[in-house]
Parts: sequence; C-alpha cells; structure tokens
Amino acid sequence: MQELISGLHHVTALAGNPQKNIDFYAGILGLKMIKKTINFDAPDVYHLYYGDEVGNPGTIMTFFPYQDIPKGRKGAGQLTYTAFSIPVSALGFWLDRLQTYQIAYTMPQKRFDETYIQFEDFDGLGVELVVTEHDKRVGRASGTIPAEMAIKGFYTVTLHEYSIDRTVKLLTETMQHKLVAEENGRLRFESGSGGAGSYTDVLYTTDSVRSLQGAGTVHHVAFATQTDDTQLLIRENLLSSGYQVTPVIDRNYFHSIYFREPGNILFEIATNPPGFAVDEPLEQLGSRLKLPAWYEPKRDLIEKGLMPVEVNYF
Repeated sequence: MQELISGLHHVTALAGNPQKNIDFYAGILGLKMIKKTINFDAPDVYHLYYGDEVGNPGTIMTFFPYQDIPKGRKGAGQLTYTAFSIPVSALGFWLDRLQTYQIAYTMPQKRFDETYIQFEDFDGLGVELVVTEHDKRVGRASGTIPAEMAIKGFYTVTLHEYSIDRTVKLLTETMQHKLVAEENGRLRFESGSGGAGSYTDVLYTTDSVRSLQGAGTVHHVAFATQTDDTQLLIRENLLSSGYQVTPVIDRNYFHSIYFREPGNILFEIATNPPGFAVDEPLEQLGSRLKLPAWYEPKRDLIEKGLMPVEVNYF
C-alpha cells in the first residue's frame, strides 16, 4: 500500500502579543524562527513559523498572533496539548530552565512508557516535553541551550474528544494510522514509519467542558504527505468517505487541503515540498518579513500595520 501520511507536519495556534510569542518559542524553548510572514487570509496579522534548522515537517509550530483576541479555553473538540521530544538527559535542564523563566510546570508524570511534563505558554497554550531515547533527530544549539539538551521536534498531539468511534475510523481507515497503545481513555496512533513525530493521541472524556477558540488554543493540526499526487489521493479518499474537503490551496511553502474531523477539530493535509527555502536562503530563514507575490505591491502598507518584533535566542 502506498504511504499517504508520513507523520505530523505542523500545528498552528492562535496567540496574542507577537513579541511575547517569539520570546517564548524562540527565546525560552529555543526553536528556530524559520519564517516570518503574514496570514495569507488576513494580511494585517503575522504568521510566525518555528522549527528545526531547516523547518522539517514534524518540527513546525506556527502562530497567528492577534493582539486583541480574547483568550480561549481548553476542552473537548480541540487539540489541547502539543508535545515535543527531548533527550533523556535533558529533563533536569528543562525543569531548571522553566523555573528560571518563571514558567509553571507539572512535576514529571508517566504515560505509557514515557515521562513528560506539562506547562503553558504566555497565552495558555498547552505544551508538553516528552523524555525519549528513541528520537534520533538532532537538536540545534540556541542561545544558552546546547544541542544535546535541545527540543528535537514534535512527539505527539492530543485530540480531546467527547466521542471517538468516527475519529478512530477516520485515522485508521482513511489516514493510514494504526493503534499502538491504549491507557486511561487515551488511544495512541502512529503513521508512516512510526516514532516521535508520527503519533496522534485521542483522549476520550465525557465530562469535559466544550472548547472555546481564542488566544492560547490550536487552530488546526496538519499531517504530512510526501507529494502533490499523494495529497490528491488522500483528498479523493476523504471525499469518498463523506468529508467536505477544500480544494488544494497553495501556501507557498507547502500545498494544503482542509477538513473537519468528526469531533470538529480542523485537520490539514500538507505536502512536504517545496519547503521554506523557496523565497530565502536556508541561512537567512526567518530574518525578513516574507510576503506572497500577490501582496508584494502592498508591502509598505502591510509593514506599517504590523507590530515591530525582534527575534532573540536566550
């Protein structure tokens, strides 16, 4: 069977102040700013991308920072926690670092065969760090974070659902995931070749509040597919299964289709190519505001409307 989904591609969330967002993800977490652009559908708002050195799929966290947006609420019908992987030897380093920057966190907890901690960014977005010795990706040094302690990329995401049967059917029958673990109402699925960055957790509860979108909540989760052709195959499979799927949309750095899964979480299928070097060299990623060609004539107006920001790795 041809592989259609290779793992997670990116997670996109809503935020408030863009400078505080940069300070948290580039500064405290040490992710690389790989693209500073705009929301193609709302050009008065930044679209900030963070990831590894080149923005590999499975490492990319992105944000729409609306300065005046009210805070959202975690709950069912939402991706509530995005988990990143760190080396086993790095747990103490991250506990100390979070404490240094006065980020409240849970004490280390156990889930399946892994240790993890939970905390929130400045807007309340749920973040986890998962300790694993099986993630062979290489971390990048950033500021005072040495490479051997660095975040490597996504580990898993948690989809919080009131009902799971139809979501499980979507993941396993249409999106080629397989169930690999189950514990305390949490089902873990993996795609592609498995491992960190391929997992999707489905958490089933009946007594949670309904989520409310706003700052500090996830807008959508994107799954990776290798080519435009595999994306079209997935789209046909989804349409045949009764899902309402958008046409393919060009996002400059990948091509996208969108649909709602049965629990109302917005899913995206994004192509791995063309990548983030299409409009600036790899060594300059994230250094300048990049605009799609159709917005370039309005650059001066767009730049004047955006809050000035700077990227600091500390």
